[in-house]
Amino acid sequence: MRKALRALLTLMVLIGTVGVGGASAGAATAAGTGGADIGDRILAIPGMSLVEEKPVEGYRFFVLEYRQPVDHRNPRKGTFRQRLTVLHKGEDRPTVFYTSGYGLNTNPSRSEPTRMTDGNQVSMEYRFFSPSRPEPADWSKLDIWQAASDQHRIFRALHRIYDEEWISTGGSKGGMTATYYRRFYPDDMDGTVAYVAPNDVDNREDSAYDEFFATVSTAECRERLNAVQREVFVRRDEIVDRYEAWAAAEGRTFEVVGSADRAFENVGLDLVWAWWQYGSEADCDEVPAADASTDELYEFVDRVSGFSFYTDQGLEYYTPYYYQAGTELGSPTFATPHLEGLLRHPGIYDPRTYVPREIPMSFDRKAMRDIDRWVRKDSERMLFVYGENDPWGAEPFRPGRGSEDSHVFTAPGANHGANIAQLEEGDRQVATAALMRWAGLDDEAAARRKAAPLAPYDAALDRAETADRRMLRP
Repeated sequence: MRKALRALLTLMVLIGTVGVGGASAGAATAAGTGGADIGDRILAIPGMSLVEEKPVEGYRFFVLEYRQPVDHRNPRKGTFRQRLTVLHKGEDRPTVFYTSGYGLNTNPSRSEPTRMTDGNQVSMEYRFFSPSRPEPADWSKLDIWQAASDQHRIFRALHRIYDEEWISTGGSKGGMTATYYRRFYPDDMDGTVAYVAPNDVDNREDSAYDEFFATVSTAECRERLNAVQREVFVRRDEIVDRYEAWAAAEGRTFEVVGSADRAFENVGLDLVWAWWQYGSEADCDEVPAADASTDELYEFVDRVSGFSFYTDQGLEYYTPYYYQAGTELGSPTFATPHLEGLLRHPGIYDPRTYVPREIPMSFDRKAMRDIDRWVRKDSERMLFVYGENDPWGAEPFRPGRGSEDSHVFTAPGANHGANIAQLEEGDRQVATAALMRWAGLDDEAAARRKAAPLAPYDAALDRAETADRRMLRP
């Protein structure tokens, strides 16, 4: 039934793609013709163009652009070019639809579900992340529905070629993106694997984060981190002087945040959160003592939080994320009683601080409530994976009685990099079986070792994406 429904979508796709892409129906028909070169078939899709093809053993890898409406509710309001990649394994394999929720890695890589299913992978750059940004940029068109509709159109276009099962996935904001896509277009995908995806249902109620920081790891580790964070603020003036000198030497500026001192307050507040986001209980001994030298404290803060991030140059790339955090997604707040009397800028720790003032923002309190309600009452074939020591997991998604064939697992001791491979054995087998079932690979998986990826590890394809992880963002 699901394939029949999607076959109907395939027939309908000409209406949407020709209207925006400007190509003929004949070209679209040619794209579905068997036997042609896969690159030619992809490029025959109306609105699709090739940026480059990169060599990768065992695959074809294409960096592409696809013409999308700026406003899916009114396609006549203009278009923009959205980047995507296709890692082609074979038309007889399932396809994983991956997004980071941010920009696009234009080098070949595989997500965990892609390796587990030995499938194809389509990766999409999120709208408004450069260069996938309309010009001029109407920021009111950056919302979760518009982004889900981008993904929907790409799926419909490529499903004519890749007509086996599809799985959507992503980590953190990418996991959020995969979930929102399923809420608005529930019949596109056969399943979803969302990693470490925060679920900020009520942006005004953040006590879950206070509970997390009061209980994570050991009391000794928590106290050591709090003590060094307090000492960083005690030595604020000395550290800010160094920060300003570094910024001047590097040509960094603070127009968006307002000053080096205001930027420092954000960097300092990030410290404990960022440490847990990508740190480990095993690393607690590496946290400096409160009486360490200022040089050592400065280096520690820079390594964990990153002084460069709250400069104008550091924030620019993430403007679309902070815009969405301040309009729909929400953002965490948490109590810092150990910093009492040391903070100078009340209210600065907020997405509005990080977005240029000429971009208007207004928060929609209904957006995340709608997503949460759908996950609890109507979702199906959803798999959520969290890390036990990841602060972003303090507010997780929780499928309820109305959901079907959906699961939530937590990897013990894991951080923001948690995945299926890190789950306890029983949970890993259940998660793997669900993914293989959704991908139509039950028999193939059963013929091999249980709960093992179908594709062997490849160091060139399976390395974690390099990114600046030193900031509080999903």
